[in-house]
Amino acid sequence: MPDGMQTFAALAARVARDRRAVLVTVAHATGSTPREPGTAMVVGAHDIAGTIGGGHLEFEAIRLARDALAHDPAPAPWLVRFPLAARLGQCCGGVATLAFAVVVDEVHAWLDTAVACERTGTVMAIVTRIGGGDDRRQHMVVTADHAAGSLGDTALDSAAVGAARPRIAGRRQDTALVASPTGDGSTLLVHTIPPCDFHVLVFGNGHVGRALVQVLGALPAAVRWIDARDADFPQTVPGNVEIVATDLPEAELNAAPHGAFVVVTTHNHALDLDLVTAAFARDDWRYLGLIGSASKRNQFEKRLLARGFTPERFARLVCPIGRSAGVAIRSKEPGAIAVAVAAEMLALREKTDIVPVATLNPTARRRAITS
Repeated sequence: MPDGMQTFAALAARVARDRRAVLVTVAHATGSTPREPGTAMVVGAHDIAGTIGGGHLEFEAIRLARDALAHDPAPAPWLVRFPLAARLGQCCGGVATLAFAVVVDEVHAWLDTAVACERTGTVMAIVTRIGGGDDRRQHMVVTADHAAGSLGDTALDSAAVGAARPRIAGRRQDTALVASPTGDGSTLLVHTIPPCDFHVLVFGNGHVGRALVQVLGALPAAVRWIDARDADFPQTVPGNVEIVATDLPEAELNAAPHGAFVVVTTHNHALDLDLVTAAFARDDWRYLGLIGSASKRNQFEKRLLARGFTPERFARLVCPIGRSAGVAIRSKEPGAIAVAVAAEMLALREKTDIVPVATLNPTARRRAITS
């Protein structure tokens, strides 16, 4: 998926704007490659969304995609195998197989469904028919209880559902190239896309909060940025950040998905304490960070112990933030703190098991919550 944004929302937006765009997916990879199977980017006539790793591979993929955009009628989906060292001179030396699919401006039940699944955090599989004829019906979206779109043949549609459903149950991003059971010479690319597992709640829209959401904007995270001071939020934010202006920030903690990452960076120590207390009350987050010094941590520990919380519970609180990712960053610049905190969360995320949870809507918009 494109880092920090939604693949199919980006695809739909570019198709609506430019009448066509190309979805490029890493369909298979062996050896060392820039990105893993399932990584995708959207190529439009004038811009791109996401990345498949940069370098010559991405440059060549963009060139091929834009060549296809210039053809009418659009070509059927196709695969290109890239031996990275032999063909592109990239020292990583693996082999990446890319799938290219031109999506034109017409009614797309499959694309509408894919956008809806991204928005609601529903695990899905995109099945693309590669080769085997020029039927324009080449995509399906399969979920646990629904299918939308068609591959142009009822037997292929049935095969697509049969290939996708077991993979959906695994809730892991992966890809598979499956030979068509109908003998028409086509191949089915089954791309399984789980919901976002990286939910971040950032409390506070001061200097550190602002810097942190900018850093998180480059990551595959669903971010809720929470503060009562609505006027202090910037006019624009990254595409995976949702602004929440509320006088009841503790309610956001109560409603947070299981396994969320929580960062408390408000302007008010009393509010910080209330938020940490609310987080301790449920204790199913994967990360709880509090901005402040060691002396602030000591003060909070005394107050929280007095409120009946155990030392074991308090031991999970990260304060000061940005000091436990193995990088000795001592700078107090907001940007430096933001980079260190993001690294801290990423390191923890890679150490812990992925917890599939329902995603938040990571489109940039404002939502005022009344008290």
